[in-house]
Amino acid sequence: MRRYAASAPTLPDQREAQRSDAQTLKKLWPYLWQYRVRLILALACVMLAKFSNVGVPMLLKRIVDSLTPSPTTAVLVVPLGLLVAYGLLRLSNSALTELRELIFAKATEGAARRISLQVYRHLHALSLRFHLERQTGGMTRDIERGTRAVQSLISYSLYSILPTLFEVGLVIGLLAWQFDAIYAGIALAALVSYIIFTVIVTDWRTRFRRRMNELDSQAHSTAVDALLNFETVKYFGNEAFEAQRYDRSLEQLRLAALHSQRTLSLLNTGQQLIVALALIAMLWRATGDVVAGHISLGDLVMINAFMIQLYVPLNFLGVMYRELKQSLVDLDRLFALQERPCEIADAPGAPALQVGPARVVFDAVGFGYDASRTVLDGVSFEIEPGQTLAVVGPSGAGKSTLARLLFRFYDVQSGAVRIDGQDVRDVTQDSLRRAIGVVPQDTVLFNDTIGYNIAYGRPEASRDEVEAAARAARIHDFIASLPQGYDTPVGERGLKLSGGEKQRVAIARTLLKNPPILIFDEATSALDSANERAIQAELQRVSQGRTTLVIAHRLSTIVNAHTIAVMAGGRIVERGTHPELLAMGGEYARLWHLQQQGGGGAD
Repeated sequence: MRRYAASAPTLPDQREAQRSDAQTLKKLWPYLWQYRVRLILALACVMLAKFSNVGVPMLLKRIVDSLTPSPTTAVLVVPLGLLVAYGLLRLSNSALTELRELIFAKATEGAARRISLQVYRHLHALSLRFHLERQTGGMTRDIERGTRAVQSLISYSLYSILPTLFEVGLVIGLLAWQFDAIYAGIALAALVSYIIFTVIVTDWRTRFRRRMNELDSQAHSTAVDALLNFETVKYFGNEAFEAQRYDRSLEQLRLAALHSQRTLSLLNTGQQLIVALALIAMLWRATGDVVAGHISLGDLVMINAFMIQLYVPLNFLGVMYRELKQSLVDLDRLFALQERPCEIADAPGAPALQVGPARVVFDAVGFGYDASRTVLDGVSFEIEPGQTLAVVGPSGAGKSTLARLLFRFYDVQSGAVRIDGQDVRDVTQDSLRRAIGVVPQDTVLFNDTIGYNIAYGRPEASRDEVEAAARAARIHDFIASLPQGYDTPVGERGLKLSGGEKQRVAIARTLLKNPPILIFDEATSALDSANERAIQAELQRVSQGRTTLVIAHRLSTIVNAHTIAVMAGGRIVERGTHPELLAMGGEYARLWHLQQQGGGGAD
């Protein structure tokens, strides 16, 4: 039984950011503090670079002031020493910047790696419900942007914004110390006005950038979804329809991007106006003092150099603040994925499942995927150790739900599922799933080689063990006939293989896993009659001594099961062996006669 969301899927984390920027930075901080020594050394390099940067205009003043009529030797010697010092200061600034990058690169990459890995692990820990509802394209886009945001935040906050503010403070202090307070007042007023304007407008723009990101994720999801369902698109000739869907998403993204660009242009224009007015006021004051003889020509050059030197980082400060805000939005979406609660979680201190004879019990199990519909209503049965229970019934009866509950993709809402007396909710999910092997009806393979997909059942298995599993699944001869053998790529989701070939690969990797409990969810549905009989015999052989749950549609595949349970309406309505159920003349007998006549009553 397959269930799909009734409404259009939405990104679970597509929401306005709930945490503040400070909270996002606070969450990032532990990842950086792990590299505290490198962080301190990198900041020291940044501060030294800023000191050398501020020293450049001061040396430039000395050079200009030294160029006065004097003896030839003095003219040649004094500027030469200053010019060498000027060049060394410029070189030290670049060298310290590169040294900072070298020191802190390990911390930046390490933090991004840890966060990405934690999010990836958390996504695998989330429930099946989450993965049935999420959109792959949008989610991967959020992860990609969030990972980049880690590096951007470190670069912009630690290497750019804080050092720039430190440099501006140094310059304002030097202006106040060497000249009158008006110079420092002009620079301070420009700085305060610039920062206030930038913060207000950038905060206003953030919602437009966030909306643009959501539309970008939506467009990406639309494209990925259509490409993943390439065959379905072709079956119905809907290439133009999918192109129109994608174009609508792109058009919405274009309009949002244009709106964002207009607000960006407004921000840039306002910033340039503030800087230009400050530069005019500063130079007007300085040229007046030069004419009055209060300061030298070198002082004028130094003031102008300071303003230009401030103008460049201030201009980038606006850009950096905008990017910092955007990076915080992107990182918040990544953390939102990381913080999404696990619907199915191990109990604190849960022990590993201890599998002995592998006796499986469903005890008055009640379950529904949502509150509006009950799928299982008080289902009870036992699978004795080493025996096979087959479950049959019409579609929608709840057969596949039994397998999902045993595998703990969902938790029961009443009753319990036990293995050797242990409630599956009380043991670790990892140990539970290692004890169960599943051959699903709908087999999806990794976009890798056939050998890789078979070995996925037990990654540490040797090549001989992989080939033995392939022989048991009756697929070795087919693989051996391929030019690349076990190194043959299977394509996206295994689409280069036929349905029967994919199912035999799934059987082989389950056989390689060699678990004590087996679940066959119509494991031979995609096979032809000859291969079905052969594989069925092999499955019966490997089931010997294992506790096996078989979910069947074709009743002919389960006639040898120790017990057959017939489900209808979420309940078990009949139970017994094949001859006993036929003798009852009930639902099972009706389905059997329909299938024998070719009516296909149980799909």
